[in-house]
Amino acid sequence: MFRPKAWVLLLAKPAFWAVPLGQRHTHTLASFREASRLPERRLRGLLFPFSELEGHLAPGVRRGEFSLFQPSVRDVSRAEQLFTPSTKHRIDYFTSAVRMDHAPGMQQPEVCFIGRSNVGKSSLIRALFSLVPGLEVRVSKTPGHTKKLNFYRVGKAFTVVDMPGYGYRAPEDFRDMVESYLEERTSLVRTFLLLDGSVGLQEVDKIAVEMCEELGLPYVIVLTKIDKGSRGVLLRNLLQLQEVIHRHTGGCYPQPFLVSSTQFSGIYLLRCFIAHVTGNLDLEMAVNQGTPKGVR
Repeated sequence: MFRPKAWVLLLAKPAFWAVPLGQRHTHTLASFREASRLPERRLRGLLFPFSELEGHLAPGVRRGEFSLFQPSVRDVSRAEQLFTPSTKHRIDYFTSAVRMDHAPGMQQPEVCFIGRSNVGKSSLIRALFSLVPGLEVRVSKTPGHTKKLNFYRVGKAFTVVDMPGYGYRAPEDFRDMVESYLEERTSLVRTFLLLDGSVGLQEVDKIAVEMCEELGLPYVIVLTKIDKGSRGVLLRNLLQLQEVIHRHTGGCYPQPFLVSSTQFSGIYLLRCFIAHVTGNLDLEMAVNQGTPKGVR
């Protein structure tokens, strides 16, 4: 089990308020079909954000692990269909839970998103579901009172679970709830650990990485807010993170994913990865020769 003292640093007390997606304007780049009309270079930067950093790497730096997941354009388009609602494919907020015995007993594959407060987790979930008019997204307003897991159902394909942000002064029962979910949820196929790309790996994030390793979770690190700060700072933070993944992890997918929820960089790729790891999308081409750890 994960060390109790570490959880005091990890877990926070978020309060939530509902934001109907339909009350906001849909982003012009929400659909990959719309983005595909852009000039090729800009489209590639949106689809594979690392491509805009690669030219700045020093000779000798390992490049392969930054682009292991390389789906085809058709793969990305097929994945987007899963994030697009229809009469036969309903996408909605399903329920919330404060304890594991309150969690819905769903059989379909599940992915969860964790990260420290203000990392941009709710913004990322809104971006992923930006093609769903009227979706109610539960957004952290201020550190406060309720402690919930929020479940979003994507038809019969999979479920997305939004976990409260971790931080300081967490109540003990919340620690038990989060640990129980991560350790016992049999439908959980992938945990997405979000880090702020503009500030890099923090001490509390290292504890979260250790937690995932201790629990034996297959997990993926996602760098958010890559549009914030300079490209040099982002590249430095990315290289430091890659070194940690390479040297100190066993269950982490070798490739960090880069996203900007405001510019939609990396959103299409992340949708495709989620569709793939939940068993809803067979790629036209192998992810890589030998299949990286953590990918089925």
